[in-house]
Amino acid sequence: MITRSATARYEGLGKTGKGWVSTQSKVLDQSRYGFNTRFEGEPGTNPEELIAAAHASCFTMALSFALAGAGHSEGTLETEAKVKLDQDGAGFKVSRSDLKLVASVPGIEEAELRRLAEEAKANCPISKLLNAEMELEVEVKAAATA
Repeated sequence: MITRSATARYEGLGKTGKGWVSTQSKVLDQSRYGFNTRFEGEPGTNPEELIAAAHASCFTMALSFALAGAGHSEGTLETEAKVKLDQDGAGFKVSRSDLKLVASVPGIEEAELRRLAEEAKANCPISKLLNAEMELEVEVKAAATA
């Protein structure tokens, strides 16, 4: 079992409060967040952005391992995740996380790439955690020839 951690601190309450979030690795170290960074576009982070980063990186790594397991030895994968936050009655909910993959993998058939990408989307740990609606868009780029 692997355990990772993050901490969040919030001073003040509601819209006037200010928060800081840090990760175990210190990639985030007292990064600012709050109402203004979440809903008003001020500098800092927000939970949805962090979920998007986690989903994009988890899916991309899962797909890279699936491709390696299928015998591919090189390629480039770039994924954008867009996490949607919607009003849900009196509160909010993360309703979906859509992934857009741009892939260049020499020697792969497009159908195989799409199949492996769908499997990675369904099986990466963050996809399983989210259990939200997800869409995967795949763009296949021609692999550079030597």
